Amino acid sequence: MIRFFLLFICLTSAYGAIAMPGDSSAYQTQRLKINSLLAERSSKFGQYDLSLSARTGIFGLQTKQDLRNSNDILREIIMSDNNIFRELKILMNYKDLQVQEVQSNVSNTNKRIRGYMLSIKKLQDENDALRMEAAQIAQKSNTSTYIIIILCMMLIASGVFMYSMYSRLRKARR
Repeated sequence: MIRFFLLFICLTSAYGAIAMPGDSSAYQTQRLKINSLLAERSSKFGQYDLSLSARTGIFGLQTKQDLRNSNDILREIIMSDNNIFRELKILMNYKDLQVQEVQSNVSNTNKRIRGYMLSIKKLQDENDALRMEAAQIAQKSNTSTYIIIILCMMLIASGVFMYSMYSRLRKARR
């Protein structure tokens, strides 16, 4: 029985040592508290098992005192079970809070992602509008450039024409 008790304590302490790292400290503390209550209950159950086999009466029979002792230990086990249930309820509440927190984080993250997506869409639309505007300005600039080149050519041609007319008039006057 003592070997079983020692094995149980070793296993429960080992389980607490390899607990998930994402647990909160309150949750971890609560788990350790429940594990200690379970170890205590296990030891009381060992005591109860020993008290049932105790026979201090004449001819190896159980006495009233033996039965009372067994009943007292059984009451302690029941009280320990009630404490374990209470602590388990608290542990479940912690777990529910963690689940709600994760759901809240997921919801907030989804909202932020949607906001980022809308911002990106808006910026892409603005970028497209600016590119179209830049293309229109470039097209107007090209048209203006062509008009200026044509006007310069016409000015040069008229200058050449005027010079040729002037030189003909000059030759004709001489």
